[in-house]
Amino acid sequence: MIGTSQGGFEALHAVLDPLPADFPIPILVVRHHASDSDDYLITSLNAHSPLTIAFARGGERPLPGHVYIAPPDNHLLVDESGHLRLSHGPQVYFSRPAIDPLFSSAARAYGPDLIGVVMTGANSDGAVGAVEIKKNGGCILVQEPRTAEAATMPEAVLERLIPDRVIWLDQIGPYLWSLATCRGPASL
Repeated sequence: MIGTSQGGFEALHAVLDPLPADFPIPILVVRHHASDSDDYLITSLNAHSPLTIAFARGGERPLPGHVYIAPPDNHLLVDESGHLRLSHGPQVYFSRPAIDPLFSSAARAYGPDLIGVVMTGANSDGAVGAVEIKKNGGCILVQEPRTAEAATMPEAVLERLIPDRVIWLDQIGPYLWSLATCRGPASL
């Protein structure tokens, strides 16, 4: 799971672009964006990444080497069976999609097999979900706040828990590759 907001466009490129097409796990992403956003993010990421990147659809079962991005005006969730769900539930930190609903639902679905990454952003979304991931035995990576366009989001996580790793933005992709190939987690 990856959560990001302000500065997330560039941060997602930095993380996803170096990952190979045979990345062994799916990646679920929430990036705060307006309810009327178009698919420019998807188009741009697909132009630079060998991974298959698309807006998530309800009912899908995430596949390795695929990136599922929460669509505009919908929370992305994971149900108990590991399938994706979309929800038009209340905004969290004035955002829909929001990071906390994804992180919390995925923590329940994947438990210790989950890796959560909190990157640049200008509010505290993701901190509550990161705590849920840790409570369920998952791994939390936090972008080094000094490398974030907006440090509030990674700092909010650091105020609530000790992550498994605080990591520079340009090292997140390679580190995820090493975790995925060594650990074999169910989802990221």
